[in-house]
Amino acid sequence: MSAADARAPCPGLTMVPDADDGGPEHLLEGTMARLDPYLNFRTEAREALELYRSALGGELDISTFGAVPGMVEDPAEEDLVMHGQLETPAGLTLMAADTPSSMPYAAPTAGVTVALTGVAEDMEYVRAAVAVLIEGATDVLPFELAPWGDHYGQLTDRYGVTWMFDVGTP
Repeated sequence: MSAADARAPCPGLTMVPDADDGGPEHLLEGTMARLDPYLNFRTEAREALELYRSALGGELDISTFGAVPGMVEDPAEEDLVMHGQLETPAGLTLMAADTPSSMPYAAPTAGVTVALTGVAEDMEYVRAAVAVLIEGATDVLPFELAPWGDHYGQLTDRYGVTWMFDVGTP
């Protein structure tokens, strides 16, 4: 094992030094960690995840607080989503949970955006997602050809989640 491999953050990754500039190493091979959006709601996670499934496709798995004894103080909150995960056919993962009344809750954070981006072959998939998510949305910037050549748009969905869409041209 090389010294670079020993410093790799995850087993199976190979660290490769950047070009002789003394800068940080970067990952070149192996399985990468993933960065997936995790959205928090007060009580709307199930409804939001079902909307996102209708927009993005895929399999939705939901676990409730009631499935684990002692997780909520109020029996009326047993059907709240403790963890929900949407896995799309395109390999995207979107997760969400509700926040019981016994826990502090902060609405979706300004400045955080879920970005759905792709290449020209993804155009119809992204267009279809926009068509579903735009219902009840606010702050809509239409998904259309932008001055820089991509198709671009934005919206804040009915649950307060900001989305950005960008599809490159061939």
